[in-house]
Amino acid sequence: MRAMSSDDAVKQAVLQAIPPELSGMVRSVSMRDGVATVIADAGGLGRSAAAQLQRELEEAASPVAGVNEVRVALMADKVQRQIVAIGSGKGGVGKSTLTANLAVALAKSGRKVGVVDADIYGPSQSVLLNAADTKLRAEGKMLIPHESEYGVKMVSMGQLVEAGKAIAWRGPMVGSALGQLMEADWGETDLLLVDLPPGTGDVQLTMLQKFKPTGAVVVSTPQDLALIDATRAIDLFRQAQVPIVGIVENMSGYQCPSCGEVSEPFGQGGAEAAATAIEVPFLGHVPLAMEIRIASDDGKPPAASEGALGAPFAEIAAQLQQWLGQSAMNYTG
Repeated sequence: MRAMSSDDAVKQAVLQAIPPELSGMVRSVSMRDGVATVIADAGGLGRSAAAQLQRELEEAASPVAGVNEVRVALMADKVQRQIVAIGSGKGGVGKSTLTANLAVALAKSGRKVGVVDADIYGPSQSVLLNAADTKLRAEGKMLIPHESEYGVKMVSMGQLVEAGKAIAWRGPMVGSALGQLMEADWGETDLLLVDLPPGTGDVQLTMLQKFKPTGAVVVSTPQDLALIDATRAIDLFRQAQVPIVGIVENMSGYQCPSCGEVSEPFGQGGAEAAATAIEVPFLGHVPLAMEIRIASDDGKPPAASEGALGAPFAEIAAQLQQWLGQSAMNYTG
């Protein structure tokens, strides 16, 4: 029987020094000339958690007699992350509310969802997802997303600046801020919904050129002016070769809480007709409802409940999920 070499003995000592809660992640340990090489599985860990694992392994192995240097190599499967831009041609059409509710509905269905509040000048996701009192932290130069109570991770300028303070930045600063939000430590998040500002300006161009969304959802109200602007947004996405998932008609019909009569203050079916005319899918209607407004202001997305108010968001989320699944199949095929 071969006697255990000095390196073999030190290797066994290193293995014994690794805490039990970490030993299951260790795939191999080798020793040579005083250098201990530890290979560990960091699959499913975010960057901060992976860095912590590396530190703890180094701290466990370093005191072992015969170890002069510790090298930790982490293995991890790369997350195939899809990005969906939620846009509109003009403000006030409910794009942010739709984004938050789609994220919640998708999280309920099992997706690992994150929301990027890319509306740098008018962030609102921190209110919609009940995170107005939270502040983002950073490790090094990387932001750590806030995990909302609805199972949705999020980053927003609303968590970085003082409430009510105006953000008066020029284009390059806005582009840099968007980059930091997009490149946060998303960990296992496999889907990012990006709440774009209204219009077709610097943020939209940076998003399309640098981060290349998987697809885009366009939100409009039924009225003609909103539809004209929504068509411009669709044209921008098409110029950038970003596939259009479809159009959502928001504020579609108002039911009087007193008499129950339904009226159409913004018109009826305009977004659906426009979708047909420009040959893009129509994803559905979301009603103009006082209850949605109140719940949104309170940080309680209707999609989190099982009630009737959450149903339109769940239906649109299901269509988006189906589209993303097909897109992934086309990509891998």
